[in-house]
Amino acid sequence: MEKNELIEKWLKVELTHEEQVAFDALDDAPFLKEIIEEGQRFSADNHTKVVSFDTLEKKLLAKKKSNWKRLIPRIAAVLVISLGLFYFMFDSASKNFNTHYSENKTVTLPDNSIVQLNELSTLQYQDKNWDANRLLKLDGEAFFDVEKGSRFDVNTTYGTVSVLGTEFNVISRDSVFKVSCYEGLVQVSYQQKTVQLPAGTEFTFRNGNAEKSSIVLATPQWLNDQSTFERILLTNVITELEKQYQITITTHLKNNAVYFTGAFTHNNMESALKAITQPFNLTYTIKNKTEVIISDEPN
Repeated sequence: MEKNELIEKWLKVELTHEEQVAFDALDDAPFLKEIIEEGQRFSADNHTKVVSFDTLEKKLLAKKKSNWKRLIPRIAAVLVISLGLFYFMFDSASKNFNTHYSENKTVTLPDNSIVQLNELSTLQYQDKNWDANRLLKLDGEAFFDVEKGSRFDVNTTYGTVSVLGTEFNVISRDSVFKVSCYEGLVQVSYQQKTVQLPAGTEFTFRNGNAEKSSIVLATPQWLNDQSTFERILLTNVITELEKQYQITITTHLKNNAVYFTGAFTHNNMESALKAITQPFNLTYTIKNKTEVIISDEPN
């Protein structure tokens, strides 16, 4: 068995008795074990002591006399293993979820809080010490049903949403940050500002503009296989429809600066096309399963 494969199996604690004997016979085995001891000091706050290049050099030089050309690749190899071990340990404590086109996913958190992840979204959290540190990272859109407990934070590119126990929806995508509170109280932090959202209100931050408004619907419509919009550029609505149905839409419009308020369904493409074209007297042509043309000229 090659040395690299032997080390990889050692890191995963998968060595047989014979392989363990072979590993222990490696020149670098004592030093690799020292790296493991350093890694085991990885604390709950995700900090660890990283061995410096100088320290590695001194230890390797003290262990075995070698010329410089032979020393460099050995130090580089140990550094790669050390970084790989750090990543492995961090990644093993991290839970990652993502969704593809037209895919929703339900995630149950360690405290039985529920996250429903919309399409093209990513969710990440640390499983270790979850009850004391309920922190997630979101890119995309998700609906949260949070059990009561310690502070619950959702970090996004544009801001942080904090609650103790409630139901809320978060969108953080395409320069849009929107938080809708359906139950309880939500705190939104963005650009060193804070907004409180009681149940039935939502906050939208788009293109540098912040707005607080009332919620009309009882739940996010994407949970009911619909996408809803309130005064959104038609071009952005068309982009969402492309993502939902995995199609390409070509537009021939004299005026692109029109705003759409309404919804389209996720389970019938032709109904969805009618929903976004009829309010503007537009026409659509389905060329094939993946290509559609929308025009302001009659067919």
